[in-house]
Amino acid sequence: MTDMTLSTPLAWAGLGLVVGLAASGCSHDAKAAPEASPAVPVAVTRVAPADIADTFETGGLVQARTTATIMARIAAPIRDVHAVPGDHVRAGQVLVVLDGRDLTAQGRRAQAAERAADQDVLAAESDRQGADAALTLARATHGRIAGLEATRSATPQELDEATGALRMAEARAAAATARARAAVSGVDGARAAREAAETLATYSRITAPFDGVVTETMVELGNMAVPGGALMRVEDTRGFRLDVMVDESRLGRIAPGAQVPIAFDAGTGRESTVLLGTVYEVGHTLDADARAYLVKIALPARPGMRSGTFGRARFSVDSRSALIVPADALVRRGQVTSVFVVEGDVARVRLVQVSGTEVLAGLSEGDVVILSPPSTLVDGRRVTAGGGR
Repeated sequence: MTDMTLSTPLAWAGLGLVVGLAASGCSHDAKAAPEASPAVPVAVTRVAPADIADTFETGGLVQARTTATIMARIAAPIRDVHAVPGDHVRAGQVLVVLDGRDLTAQGRRAQAAERAADQDVLAAESDRQGADAALTLARATHGRIAGLEATRSATPQELDEATGALRMAEARAAAATARARAAVSGVDGARAAREAAETLATYSRITAPFDGVVTETMVELGNMAVPGGALMRVEDTRGFRLDVMVDESRLGRIAPGAQVPIAFDAGTGRESTVLLGTVYEVGHTLDADARAYLVKIALPARPGMRSGTFGRARFSVDSRSALIVPADALVRRGQVTSVFVVEGDVARVRLVQVSGTEVLAGLSEGDVVILSPPSTLVDGRRVTAGGGR
């Protein structure tokens, strides 16, 4: 007994085809052999190499080009939530309101402090003016006493007293000027504190940073918001991208600006939608698990585009020569693909392996294949080659 091992699906398919042909022959003993039947006119062509683009396909998920995670900047209870997932929002629209009563009180205190500082400035300015007037009088008195002392009309003691009074007036004027300057600085500090309090109060009303759609909320009424805590996510629906991972061996042939066809499945029984995207970012950090790099592809505007949609990008890199068989020469039955090859004036079934129309196995350059073979054509049938290409 001979041991036969069929190690590939192609071999099993070949065996099934041979058995089928044998069975067909046994059931038609009364009929003439295929070679004895009239020749069938067929169109033929020769298998030849052609330049094709070396392509590969990789899938990924659609993401909004701009996504913002809305966070709290202060610790406060959540008082109101004005948006839910799916809501379209405008830039500046209030999304979440925090309990800001403490902040409001701080603002009022800061405003009162600023008003008090303004009054301090007025008081200090009055003191300065009084000190300047006293200094002017002291200088005049000292001048008169000094003149009288020079003519022996005033005693040296009177001159010393006038000189001391002048020095005291100068010191008081300098102190008053310093207090006036300090009061002005106090006003500046109070004004800055008031502005800071007003800014802090705005943190209780959290707004949308841009026009978009709320995709997720992570808050509930009454919960405590904490600084840095995520409250919502908003994405800008005016621009989307497709994120795909590309093997490091192919990354060098992809550059920003490249045009890439993107296919999106439209659902069962419907054709895929194909858009032309543009590569705008090629990652430089290797994903250690996937041994691949992230490539971001900008997508054109399209109604109904949503984050999370799966898309397939087809990259065309270098062109190469490959053996091509016309699509209308292929005969597909289940998982088996074959062609009819003309040998002499007889049609022969040849099992092939193809990728699209590229021949991987089963045919050689120059083989003559039949185009659109008739359904009645069988292995061994005589044929007459007619028009073709």
